[in-house]
Parts: sequence; structure tokens; C-alpha cells
Amino acid sequence: MRESIGTTWILQLVIVFILLFVSFLTLSLNYSKAYKTKNEMLSIIEKYEGLNSDSIKIINNYLSYNNYKVKSKCPTDGIWYGQTDISGNNGVLEQAVSNQEYYYCIRKRSSNRYHYYHFYEVKVFLTFNLPVFGDFAKFTINGSTADVLTKDTYTASN
Repeated sequence: MRESIGTTWILQLVIVFILLFVSFLTLSLNYSKAYKTKNEMLSIIEKYEGLNSDSIKIINNYLSYNNYKVKSKCPTDGIWYGQTDISGNNGVLEQAVSNQEYYYCIRKRSSNRYHYYHFYEVKVFLTFNLPVFGDFAKFTINGSTADVLTKDTYTASN
């Protein structure tokens, strides 16, 4: 009888470690996917020299193609722009409001070096989703471009 109780405890311990390993693996994969998404968005903004309808359409196509579905709220400091519909592909961002959730958030900042150069801050989101518990937590991945000579129509916030 004592051996069967000991075996049960060891089996439960093994199951707990397997669940911890799977949770860590899930978080790592989601983080790498969100990080890659952020880097690709920054590359598109730099390649198309800022935010314009072409760069926004390409970003939306990229997110749709890679099955990006995480939404969260944009920060309230400064003027942020967000996208509520990546499948519509209209090429227009809307100014973020505090009670709306967006697929990604972008803010244009003026560079200190020159008047026509700007850099962009991008925020994408990832969820820690476990099969039994659902969406366990949301995280934000931040990034910014190098200084870009912009050709866009969005206003800069300092």
C-alpha cells in the first residue's frame, strides 16, 4: 500500500513538471512570434519611410497572414494610433481612445536631430494562453525605429 501511494505522488509530481514545461514552451513561442511581428512592422515602416497607406496595408496583410489576433489597449500618454480591423485592409489608422482595444499601436515622435526626421514607437501584444485556464495574462512588446525621413500624413507628437 505504501508503494502505491509513493508512486501516485511521483506521478503527480511528473505531471506538474510536464505542465510547467509546456507552459514555459508556450510562453516562449508566443513571445518569439510577437517579437518577430514587432520587428517586421518596424522594418516595413522604415522601408516605406513612415506611415502611409501602403505601409499600413502591408502591415495589416502581414498580421492577417500570420494569424495575429491579440488585441489590447493603447497607452494614454501622447497621441497613439491603432488598428481595429486588420482584415479590412483600408490603409487607415485611427487615433487611439482609452476604452477601445487595438491589434497594434503606433506613435510618431520627432527626432532631436532634424525637423523632417522622425522615429516610430510600436506596441504589439501577446497573450499567455493555457488550454485549461484560457488567456492567463497579456504582455506588451515595445520597439522603435531608427530616425526616418518621413513621407506620411500623420501628425507627430512630441
